[in-house]
Amino acid sequence: MLLTRKVPSSGALVSAESPFVHSLRRGLAHAIPTMDRRAFLRRSGLGVSVGLAAAQLSLIKKADAADAPAAGGDKSGIVVRRTVCSHCSVGCAVDAVVENGVWTRQEPVFDSPINMGAHCAKGAALREHGHGEYRLRYPMKLVNGKYERISWDTALSEITAKMQELRKASGPDSVYFVGSSKHNNEQSYLLRKFVSFWGSNNCDHQARICHSTTVAGVANTWGYGAMTNSYNDMQNSKCALYIGSNAAEAHPVSMLHMLHSKEMGCKMIVVDPRFTRTAAKADEYVRIRSGTDIPFLFGLLYHIFKNGWEDKQYLHDRVYGMDAVKAEVMAKWTPDKVEEACGVKEEQMARVAEMMAKNRPSTLVWCMGQTQHSIGNAMVRASCIVQLALGNVGKSGGGANIFRGHDNVQGATDIGPNPDSLPGYYGIAEGSWKHFAKAWGVDYEWIKGRFASPAMMTKSGLTVSRWIDGVLEKNELIDQDSNLRGVFFWGHAPNSQTRGLEMKRAMDKLDLLVVVDPYPSATAAMAAMPGKPEDLNPNRAVYLLPAATQFETSGSVTASNRSLQWREKVIEPLWESRSDHMIMYQFAQKLGFGPELVKNYKMQKVKGQDEPVIEDILREINGSMWTIGYTGQSPERLKAHMRNMGVFDVKTLKARGGKDKETGYDLTGDYFGLPWPCYGTPELKHPGSPNLYDTSKHVMDGGGNFRANFGVEKDGVNLLAEDGSHSLGADITTGYPEFDHVLLKKLGWWNDLTDAEKQAAEGKNWKTDMSGGIQRVVMQVHGCHPFGNAKARAVVWNFPDAIPLHREPIYGTRPDLVAKYPTHDDKRNFWRLPTLYKSLQDKNVAEKVYEKFPLILSSGRLTEYEGGGEETRSNPWLAELQQEAFVEINPKAAADRGIRNGDRVWLSSPTGARLNVQALVTERVGPDTCWMPFHFSGRWQGADMLAYYPDGAHPVVRGEAVNTATTYGYDSVTMMQETKTTVCNVERA
Repeated sequence: MLLTRKVPSSGALVSAESPFVHSLRRGLAHAIPTMDRRAFLRRSGLGVSVGLAAAQLSLIKKADAADAPAAGGDKSGIVVRRTVCSHCSVGCAVDAVVENGVWTRQEPVFDSPINMGAHCAKGAALREHGHGEYRLRYPMKLVNGKYERISWDTALSEITAKMQELRKASGPDSVYFVGSSKHNNEQSYLLRKFVSFWGSNNCDHQARICHSTTVAGVANTWGYGAMTNSYNDMQNSKCALYIGSNAAEAHPVSMLHMLHSKEMGCKMIVVDPRFTRTAAKADEYVRIRSGTDIPFLFGLLYHIFKNGWEDKQYLHDRVYGMDAVKAEVMAKWTPDKVEEACGVKEEQMARVAEMMAKNRPSTLVWCMGQTQHSIGNAMVRASCIVQLALGNVGKSGGGANIFRGHDNVQGATDIGPNPDSLPGYYGIAEGSWKHFAKAWGVDYEWIKGRFASPAMMTKSGLTVSRWIDGVLEKNELIDQDSNLRGVFFWGHAPNSQTRGLEMKRAMDKLDLLVVVDPYPSATAAMAAMPGKPEDLNPNRAVYLLPAATQFETSGSVTASNRSLQWREKVIEPLWESRSDHMIMYQFAQKLGFGPELVKNYKMQKVKGQDEPVIEDILREINGSMWTIGYTGQSPERLKAHMRNMGVFDVKTLKARGGKDKETGYDLTGDYFGLPWPCYGTPELKHPGSPNLYDTSKHVMDGGGNFRANFGVEKDGVNLLAEDGSHSLGADITTGYPEFDHVLLKKLGWWNDLTDAEKQAAEGKNWKTDMSGGIQRVVMQVHGCHPFGNAKARAVVWNFPDAIPLHREPIYGTRPDLVAKYPTHDDKRNFWRLPTLYKSLQDKNVAEKVYEKFPLILSSGRLTEYEGGGEETRSNPWLAELQQEAFVEINPKAAADRGIRNGDRVWLSSPTGARLNVQALVTERVGPDTCWMPFHFSGRWQGADMLAYYPDGAHPVVRGEAVNTATTYGYDSVTMMQETKTTVCNVERA
């Protein structure tokens, strides 16, 4: 157990710093001088009379406290509410102590098998996000460049009137909705339903720009687009390779499990262009040139194949296409080619390959360092292929441990506002719409009539990464009737997106911009800041709506390991804030489809307003989400798990026994949080799936095999698993396709259904049978998997590169390699837009952009802040820890430019942006690379934006956003933005 220390803000426990972290912080203190507390408060605009301790312990007026009793509690009593940290995706549980309606202190949950009583700095300062002084307190409207307070009724009426005006003039696709990975599952799902009833697929959320390449790449390799194992299961690993993941800072508590594993002998390898805090814990650190993950990974495969270390039996039984990959690797990725491309010598490549091969099960971890590239989908698949070659997938201690970035980005991806699918990855074909029309209890023809045309109903919407071009691009080049004219930023930070200068232009051109957030994101300041007169729409309307935090409502969230947890409501919504699902309902009422939106839900009163009951939304999810197994996690089961965390094993996540005292529910055999897929109805009591594709367990004990999602053969080659390759106890001991009513009848299993189940299952498959009967019979009676039993695909024939190819970034510093590894050809109607690849890359080479901007620019996370940072930089306890935006630059590059540690510098990029930040001279980055954290906003090319925020609702720390400077570039499958490999120059200010 780590040592702990008290944090003044909350009395919570936080892990003590390791010597490495301590020395690093000491180094940063020299590089970026901190102020004393009085100076810090003065600079932040806080009066000295406020005083941190006094201010943060009282925080709300006495009248407010008296008016806000604890959720479900007595005003005079003290209650403890169990919630989940709203940062990163580890899923740390927190007990919030509420006195007289005020959240007064917090403790980490020591019984939680996920965080085991630990917190990082963000988790320890969590209480401040509920009672923070810098929140948006009431609705506001931009009037003559300043935000003015308005009523909720005025805001709702004016916004919906403008929406209807835009709809009438330009169609429903003229309005775009950016959802949030901060929404709980129920709110994410409801927003996709809301947008569907509005009549558009123009919606998206944060996952597009963090892990969409993961979802696409992983799902198209073995079936589901998610982390296969868990943080906990890494304690069973013998070797772990982190590539593009700085878990020590981005997912600090996840490192607990890795450090426990290291104590038991696990080898740790970190591959990154930057020497990170995670790298400091590694047995082997490998520095690669940013964007060269495929040369590195295929370089590993070269040595694996050369030495015969691949798992031949596993490949024969469970993998399609590895022979073709082997031929490509051995021909193209010899050690000299690997070193030329990524900079790693043969000796180190061989050593890393041997560590992975001879210490199995070995796991592979990646994050946004791998995903945020124009070939991110191919990089992801290369990682998958390495794990398949070693036979690590479907094994405890192995798998692909893909750490997500936000507290519910996994859940929002699974069931939220995606432009190319309905909840549960059902797609947007007619059959999917009919399935959900039935689940929602509305007429399919009514939904179809809401769209501009039947064709638009089945056409993928714009992505959040390209909404800018939806506004700015020539109309004849956009594959929809109108350019975007209205945009909702519903819990999304604009500074997390690239091309900041063009985003400002796009915001100015809109007719309607609505920000729904507990903290006014950088959107608010960008919208109010004067732009170019020729860009400003004189009729533009800008509104800010105060959303409640996730601590002012209840609901479920899905951690990176696919476990769901239930948040209790800690406090009532403060000031005039309203829950996101209440706001959605109120918009729907004004727009004329309120009754349809909440048809299946009871309503409750919150501060005098009608709000859908969140448990009912989850029950609707349970009744419709058969594809990925969000069906078994009823509110009752999830709440029982939260009350009884101590019965779950910290390595396996399995309950060792125990009955819930409140309900009598027997937890024995459940895996914590019922990680999806948790198939069948809740009554079937599937335990959840701790490790995907694990054939060593029975399906009713969370076992699995690869999904038959790609047909039964390709070019005459069988795609189903070989004879003898099946999950434990399956009646069918070879490969088989996914189940439908026809296959059940052919096998003679149809009569295992009840009469009611037969009626519901007739003409249906395992994904559309809403009775759950097909799943029950296939799993419980016959031990098989409803999605079939097939081989994983090492060759993905429906992707631009069937076998992953290395391609140089569009903006790069190696023109010599562009000729050898060119990017894709330009695409026309790609997610409704033209997308540039080769023409722009060729232009950059011809204009010698690499000479003007010779440094690779990358970005990443800090421990203290999260995401776009508006929320965490508004927290004084965190803000005091990191007060400056900075750029890391190597001593050689700094010396060449006359830059000393701590100097103010200008960072410039090909976009024309110039960022004024502080220089941190460090060997953490190589001579060719710079690095900036991406959490900052509030300064714009040297100018403070404080005056453009609403009064009293601004972040304490403001700094330049790296994405103001990042360049154009998008993944060829998902439109993931390219942030980890762009170019810049740095000069002394």
